[in-house]
Formats: sequence, C-alpha cells, structure tokens
Amino acid sequence: MVSDELPDKEKNSQLYETVTTCMIHGPCGAAYPNAVCMKDGTCTKGFPKPLLEVTKGNVAGYPVYRRRRRAAGVVLINGKEYDNKTINQWVVPYNPYLSQKYICHINVELCTAIPAVKYLYKYVYKGPDKAVITVEAVRGEGNQTQIEPNEILRFLNARYISPVEACMRLLDNSVQGKTHAITQLTIHLENEQMVTFRSSDDPAVVVTRGKHTMLTRFFELCASEAPENQVAKSALYQDIPKLFRWDTKAKRWVRRKRYQAALGRMIHVSPRDSQRFYMRVLLCHRKGPTSFENLRTVDSVTYDSYREASLLAGGILRMTMNG
Repeated sequence: MVSDELPDKEKNSQLYETVTTCMIHGPCGAAYPNAVCMKDGTCTKGFPKPLLEVTKGNVAGYPVYRRRRRAAGVVLINGKEYDNKTINQWVVPYNPYLSQKYICHINVELCTAIPAVKYLYKYVYKGPDKAVITVEAVRGEGNQTQIEPNEILRFLNARYISPVEACMRLLDNSVQGKTHAITQLTIHLENEQMVTFRSSDDPAVVVTRGKHTMLTRFFELCASEAPENQVAKSALYQDIPKLFRWDTKAKRWVRRKRYQAALGRMIHVSPRDSQRFYMRVLLCHRKGPTSFENLRTVDSVTYDSYREASLLAGGILRMTMNG
C-alpha cells in the first residue's frame, strides 16, 4: 500500500521514472544548509530517513517504513548525484498504484494514531474554502486611477469554490458521506454528573436536571425486568445505541422499533483521571452492570476503587505500574 523504496527499473520503468522525478526529497542536510526544508541545521521533514529491513509500527505517529540498502554505486536523479546504496533514505512515501496512474507527486501515509484520524476528519467537515473579495468603483483622470475606498466592501466574506469541487458538484458526485449515526456516551462517577446552568437558574431545578444521564439510565436499563429491556443485560455500554435510542427530552433509553445504522462511542478519558479511566475500562468489558457499585463488583466482592476492580477483573494488563 505504501512504499519508501525505488521500484525496479527493469520491471516497471514508468513507475521508476515517476518516483525518481517526483518522489525524491532533497538533497538537504549539513552539505545543503540553505535548502528550503532546513531549520536550525536539521531537515524539518525528517530526512534522511533511517534504513530498515522491516516496517515498524508507531502508535504515537507515523510508522517507520521499510527502507532497505541497495547495491553500491551512484544514481543520477534530477541532475543530482545520490549514493545508490542509501538512496531509499530520500524517497517520499508513495502508493505505487496512484503514482503510476497520475504520474505526479502524491505523498501517501498510513494513519496509525487517533490524532491523525481527527486531523483528516477536520478537513472533510471544516466547510468550503473562503476568500475575502471586494467590488470597488474606480475613478480618475487620464491615465491616473484611484480606487474609491469602501471599508465595508473590503471585509466582504465570500464562499470560494475551487475548480475540482465545482466539477464534483456539477457531475453530482458525492463530496462526503456517512454510514452510521454516532452517539457520544458520557462517563462520570457517582453523583458527579456534569450540569450546565445559568447563574439565575433555581438550584433545585439544576440538581434535578442533571439527575439522569446516559450512564445512569444504562444501569437502570440493565436492572429493568421489562421484556423489551432484557437484551440490555447482555450488552456493553457502547453497544446500547445499536439497540436503543436516547430520548433527549425524557432522558431515557427507548428500544428501537426498526434497524438503524448506529454506533456508540464512549468519550475519551485521560489515564490521569484514574477513577474515570478505570471505570471506562470496566464499561468496555462488563455486560449488564446494574449500578456504580455493581460495576466495581468482581466475583461477588465489591471494591472501593474502579482501578482495583479493573486490575483484578483482568481489564488491564499490568506491565510496570507505580503505586
């Protein structure tokens, strides 16, 4: 899917030509301190890349791709001499199919971390491009022209449609799509619900407003003996939106009457928030908990903390932990 090595010139001369013409970085480094990518003596793009025999994953960022050594010699690329043995250190990651099809520079990377996915998601839904334009009258005598100032028009914010997007829309092609509706599931400790209110609101009303949440109603659902709710006893918290919908007015889960492509996603909790973090771990593995206390119960023993219950339940593989 992604390659960081020069292709075989004999087997695929066209791809070799595209990669050597469009997918080689540099040269840069100590010998080229004035290169555009250089800052404080190092390449901002991370070149040259390390030579490796196998690709290594990286949960915190880009994977470290395989870049093998080649035969000794000199290779001439774009009028510059490179060491053929280490030329793969300068290859920009590419997809062979796309490079051969479009014959141009196309950098392809693997998304291996949640921030990378969020970054791409942001670009899809951030809205159309915009440009500041102005329409002004021109006056003058002879060859001398003067623009009639109009500060209001100078700050006119307009939508800008690029040629590619215009073509896609004129051809009635899909620009974006969605397969499932996502329900964001709240996680909070007992009696620590998040409540928003105005300073003028009645405190008694505010307390009542935050009494029921998705999580507390999930516990009630699992404890219910109603026939339509029995399926919840064998479901995880994150699976509930597939079977039930959240009634925002009544603040309760209602059994779906017909199938709908829906998924549940529990909000992210930092490990620094220890109690909620381990509570989330338990919710990822425990089916049908009926209360906060029941969630902390393992083998008929109720523990004081979610961390202790999670570790004893096998929710976390203990590697090296302090405390």
